[in-house]
Amino acid sequence: MKSEITGITRANEGIQGISWNILGQTYVPKSYAEHSFSWHATLPPGTFVPPHIHPDQDEYLYMLEGKLDFLLGNTEAQATPGDLIRLGMGVPHGIFNKSDQTAKVLFWVSPSRKLYDLFWGLHNMKEQKPEDVVAMAAEFNIHFLPPPPS
Repeated sequence: MKSEITGITRANEGIQGISWNILGQTYVPKSYAEHSFSWHATLPPGTFVPPHIHPDQDEYLYMLEGKLDFLLGNTEAQATPGDLIRLGMGVPHGIFNKSDQTAKVLFWVSPSRKLYDLFWGLHNMKEQKPEDVVAMAAEFNIHFLPPPPS
């Protein structure tokens, strides 16, 4: 069991200096323990996280800068600075930066499960091909949904 370590993770820094590049976005882990994992994400214009499901984690996003579009189950929504987005266990969701400005967001999941390890795996891929990202994510119990029919 990994317990939380008391301390301060400074602005613009990740725990142990870690920063990941995942699907064109920058993820900086801020805290990591068995019960909770948080990271700061920078999502440039045009980037997205395809619709997926966390079957055994609740996920939260707190908007710091920019605007994001969401698919929340079967509903579309937008969020701006100060908004909290709640993504319940098992509910399909996708995150899209359709704007012309960078979005900055604090993410966290509870419990942590294997998401921290998945991010390391994705970051270390030589090339993040969609089919390889989907296959690796499934190994860590994150399930991407097939694209909608054309």
